Amino acid sequence: MTGIVYKSTGSWYWVKYNDELYKCRIKGKFRMKGIKSTNPIAVGDRVDFSIEPQVDEVRGVINKIHERKNYIVRKSVNLSKQIHIIASNIDQVFLVVTINNPPTLTTFIDRFLVTAHAYSIKVVLVFNKIDTYKLEEKAEVLYLKDIYEAIGYNCIEVSAKTGENINKVKDLMTGKVSMFAGHSGVGKSTLINAIEPTLNLKTKEISEQHKQGQHTTTFAEMFDLSFDARIIDTPGIKGFGVVDMEKEELGDYFPEFFALKQNCKFNNCIHINEPQCAVKDALEREEISWSRYKSYLQILEGEEENYRTDIWE
Repeated sequence: MTGIVYKSTGSWYWVKYNDELYKCRIKGKFRMKGIKSTNPIAVGDRVDFSIEPQVDEVRGVINKIHERKNYIVRKSVNLSKQIHIIASNIDQVFLVVTINNPPTLTTFIDRFLVTAHAYSIKVVLVFNKIDTYKLEEKAEVLYLKDIYEAIGYNCIEVSAKTGENINKVKDLMTGKVSMFAGHSGVGKSTLINAIEPTLNLKTKEISEQHKQGQHTTTFAEMFDLSFDARIIDTPGIKGFGVVDMEKEELGDYFPEFFALKQNCKFNNCIHINEPQCAVKDALEREEISWSRYKSYLQILEGEEENYRTDIWE
C-alpha cells in the first residue's frame, strides 16, 4: 500500500491511506540518494508500507520511500554536517513574520528564502499581528513588503486574532499542501486555528521576560482541512541554517542578483571586490536592498545568525 506520512516522532510514523492513519515503523536503514539526514523519513513523504499483526500497537512497516519532488531542511549546527528534513513534497511555505514580540530579522527571512529557492519551494511572507502594531511598526511592515514584493514574493498582512486577510491565505492554500514556518511566538498555531478552528492547536503566550515564544509544537504534522487543503505545522524555528552551496551559485538564489548577473564583467562574479559588478552598481543606486546584500555577505562568509540556532525547543 502507498500512503503519505502525516506525522513523525523520529521513531514512529503515522501514514494515511484511504482516510485511515496507520502507526508504522521502518524496516532496516533508509538512505535517500545523496542526502545525509538525521531523519530518514519526513512528514509529506510518500511511502510504501505493509500491515503486520498488531504487536505493541505496531500497525505497519514502511519498506520504501518514493522520490521526493522537494523538501525543506534545517542544517545541523554540529560538526556532523548532517541536515534535518523538516517536511517534503510541499507546494508552498507560509513564512510567518512579526516585527516584534518576537522580532523576525531580515537575515532569518533571507536565509529561509535562499534555502526554499534552492529546493524550488514557493514562499509567501505572512506579516502577522498587524492589529497590535503602532505607527512606526506598521511603517516597518510596509518597508519590508516593498523589499520582498519588488523581487517577486507575495506578502500578506494578517491578524490571526481579528481575522483580517485570513481568507486571502485560505485562497492561496486551496488544493495545495502548505507548510507554516517561523520563529516560536510569531503566532503560527493561532493563525492555523483561525484558518481552521476545528484543529484547535495548542497556543501559549509570549514570555514577557525573554520576548520569545514558548514552544508548543514538538513535531511536524500534516492536517487535512475542510476546504480542500492540507497544512504542515512545524516546530518554532529560532535559527535557520543554509545548506552547503558553492559561493558562485549563492547569488542565483537572490532573484534580484540573478537578474543582473549577466551584466557583470566576470561570469563567476560573487559581487564583492570584482570590478564592473552590476550588483554592486545597483546597490549604490539603491536599486537593491542593503539588508538583502548584508544577508548575502553573511551567508557567503559562513556566518551564523547572532542568536540561538536550535530548531527544537
